[in-house]
Amino acid sequence: MTETTTKIFSGPISFLKSAPKLEFLPEPTVPEIAFAGRSNVGKSSLINALVNRNNLARASNTPGRTQELNFFDVGDPAVFRIVDMPGYGYAKAPIKTVQQWRYLINDYLRGRVVLKRVFVLIDSRHGIKEVDHDIMSMLDSAAISYRIVLTKTDKIKASDLAAVETDTMAKLRKHVAAYPDLSVTSAEKRGGIEDLRAAVLEAVAS
Repeated sequence: MTETTTKIFSGPISFLKSAPKLEFLPEPTVPEIAFAGRSNVGKSSLINALVNRNNLARASNTPGRTQELNFFDVGDPAVFRIVDMPGYGYAKAPIKTVQQWRYLINDYLRGRVVLKRVFVLIDSRHGIKEVDHDIMSMLDSAAISYRIVLTKTDKIKASDLAAVETDTMAKLRKHVAAYPDLSVTSAEKRGGIEDLRAAVLEAVAS
């Protein structure tokens, strides 16, 4: 990891605010990097590993219930912001909750000029599901660049992981806004975290 990367991710990082509706969004003054993924994909754990904290991002006690955009300032003053998007695809979420999620996310994606890239998390044990294609298509339509991140790679055999990577890359080619590469990570083992940090800073600078 470069000295600059080390300084940024070991420096001040703080929760800014939650936004349940667009009118609560912070002023678009710095670049934003968003993280999206199905409920239980390990998004909170990955964000915490990324910023080398234990509980900056907190998982909801009830998956699928948290339907807000959570903003975290990186740096003081902020150099960029991390946006923790609400998990999607939870089977027990009420229809009204799912609809509210789609409205919030769709409006945020289409109207946020400082949004540089979305990192879409995929559980490596399951690969890309139909609900993931839905969010990827939403990003395609909004012309928002996004990068796939395979998570929980410590819980899958190396041979199976290689097959998932190959399948994922093939599916990426069908999505026009998808970044032509992916990240392979394990929050628990800190595998791939340094590469992910570099990808985040590359996106911030883009």
